[in-house]
Formats: sequence, structure tokens, C-alpha cells
Amino acid sequence: MRNPYQRNVSKSKPKFEGLGAKPWAVPLPLVEVWEELQPQVEQLTGWAGLKIIQAVIEDEVTRRVGPRYQPDPASGCVRWGQQPGYVVFAGQKVAVEHPRVRTRDGQEVVLDNYTRLQHDGRRQRAVREGLVAGLSTRNYPRAVQSVLQGYGIQKSSVSREFVAASAAQLQELCEKKLNGLDLVAILIDGIHLGPQVLVVALGIESSENKHVLGLWQGATENTAVVKSLLEDLVARGLNTERRYLFVIDGAKALRAAIQRVFGERAEVQRCQIHKRRNVKDHLPKPAQGDTDRRIRNAYALTNYADAKAELGKLFRQLERINPSAARSLEEGLEETLTVHRLGVGALLRRTLASTNPIESCLSTVERVARNVKRWRAGDQALRWTATGLREAEKKFRRVKGYRELAQLHRKLNPSLTQQEQVA
Repeated sequence: MRNPYQRNVSKSKPKFEGLGAKPWAVPLPLVEVWEELQPQVEQLTGWAGLKIIQAVIEDEVTRRVGPRYQPDPASGCVRWGQQPGYVVFAGQKVAVEHPRVRTRDGQEVVLDNYTRLQHDGRRQRAVREGLVAGLSTRNYPRAVQSVLQGYGIQKSSVSREFVAASAAQLQELCEKKLNGLDLVAILIDGIHLGPQVLVVALGIESSENKHVLGLWQGATENTAVVKSLLEDLVARGLNTERRYLFVIDGAKALRAAIQRVFGERAEVQRCQIHKRRNVKDHLPKPAQGDTDRRIRNAYALTNYADAKAELGKLFRQLERINPSAARSLEEGLEETLTVHRLGVGALLRRTLASTNPIESCLSTVERVARNVKRWRAGDQALRWTATGLREAEKKFRRVKGYRELAQLHRKLNPSLTQQEQVA
């Protein structure tokens, strides 16, 4: 028979609960102690990471030579003391003692691990992202929180890191192969950076994707510069046998360069927004609003013949009121209606009837390069433009009316589409 007293004792016995059974209750004084010790803990963590780095370097020396004071007789290398050096850690250079190794005939041996730790790609990426976000080289050290006594984050060092990072992006853009892209439209425009002009090409694929195709540097947006850009695109794989829709702002130099490289096969769409601005600039303010509204409404019509007829009526009225405005409207008017003539749907037509997509990219370049106060000769403008374009590519969105791109591709290249279907 069980003793009821013993049963009551067993029930009242507290059960053991593990540490993870319930959250710890941290008293307020302990939190205050942590706030005071946090900088020291972070510094201790930094020193621990530095010790690991030193162990990595020493491990390679041991594999090449043998343990300290016990060199491997079969090894062809020997230890040769130490000298001051550095590794990249926590976004900056940190001084370390660099062990030296030589062959037995006196030749210096390069330590692979030490070399890799000196050229950390993350540092270049951090510098690039910081400058793209708006930091200047002068203020960069203030944005880097140091846990160790390091160096290499001053203005000159940051500038050298950005030059290396932006040069790599420029090379990647200029060497990009284009033969794998199924392009339908190519937009071309230029941007002024100091005394220089950078001409940029943006491509839109039938699969809705947008790509920065290339850029070219010149003193002005002339025919020779644009022609060099287009020839560079062709050299990297752009097929001149295909027909593309070129969207430009109306500059005669752009039109002439396209004609020289692609001939009559090119379909050219002049920016309707630029056309409206040009006409308004020739009119007095009281007449600008009504004229711009009529041009905008004409471009909003779906049918090519209707849109052309409305613009023709406006041209005849402007001839009586302001012949200069009429001449501005007439100049290149047919090429502002290319998307209407090709039967492009209303949604996609809004995208391809102006240079807004590429101007959005160039505005990102201006924002990224806003802290540059002095533009120098050489590849500086090219590097900054490539960096800004790479930043713009990260934010590319789906083309409005992308479902109509395949149909436009078939209209531009009907014979090519038939060959693909047969294949």
C-alpha cells in the first residue's frame, strides 16, 4: 500500500526545466553593462578575426617550409624573417607582420593567401556602393565604422579603389556580347558630363528585358561619335541584317549615323515629346497650351492616317499664325508617327514613342555622378557613366505593353520569323 505522504511529496517536487524551456529575464543593470562593453566586445571580435587571418598566412608558410624551427629538408624553401605588411579587413587596411619565404637559391616566394587577403573584392564593392549612394571620397572615412586600428580609407585610397571598381564595370559593358540578344528596339541618347558627351544605347528584347548595350565618348553628339558606337555594337554581335526600331530624340547626327550603318532597313521613331517641346518653343505663351494639347491628342490617336491628318490641319493653321512653328512641326513629322504606321498597340506605343526609357537611365547617371566637381580627360567620364548605367540596370522594370513586343518583332522581320518557324 502506497504511503499517501510520499505521494504528496513526489507531486510537490519541482521538475527540472532546461535552460531553453523559457526565455531568460535579463535584469536592467545587465543591459546597461552590455551597452558600455559593446565597443570592447566588437574590438575583441575584430582582433579574433585578425588572428584567424594571421593563422591562414602562417598555415601556407608551414605547408611550404615546414614547422617553425623544424624546416622540412625535402622542401625547396626556407623562412626569411618578417616585414611589415597589411591585409584588408572590415573594409580597411590593417597592419600585420608579413612572413617572408625564399627558395634555397635566394628567390622570393609569393604567398598566395597573403596576396588574396590584400585584394578583397568586397572592399571595392563597398567603396563603389558608398560613392553611388552619395558619399564623397572626402567623407567616406566618417561612414566606415572601424573596429581595429586600420588605414586605407582616406580620400586618395578610396579614389583608387573606385577607379579600379568602375574600370572593371566599364570593361564588362564594353566587352558584352550582343549576339545572344533578341532585340526589337534600340534607343540612343547622349548625356553631357563636363565638356564631354557620352552617347548611350539601350536595347529592348522581344522577351521584355532591357539591356544597356554600350556607350561612346565624344566632344559633341555628332555623326562620327554615334556611328562609332553603332559599329562597336555590330562588332560585338548586333546583326545588321535584321530590322530594328531606333528611337531617337530627333538629332540629325543620330539619324545620319543610323542611315550609314543600317541603311534603309532601319525604322526610326523620333521622340514625340521632343517634337512637342520644339514646337512650343516657337510660340508665344498664350498659344503654347492649346497647340501642345492638339499635338498630344493627335499622337494619342490609334490610326496612322487619322493622326497624320490631325497634325496636317494643325500645320496649316500654324502657317498662318507662326511659320517658324509650322516648319518645326513639319520637320521630321513622318518619323514621329513610325509607331503608328507599324500598328504598335497603345500601351507599347507610349513606351516607344519617346526617349523616356533611356533618359531615365541617364538621370541615374547624373545622380550617381553628382559629387564630381571636376571632370578630367581620359576615361573618368566613361567610368562614372558605366557605374551609373549599372546602377540603373538594377532597377529596370518590365516594359509597358511587353506582350506586344513579339508582334512588333514579326512586323519588322517577317522573313526571319518564317525561317524560325520552318526550322
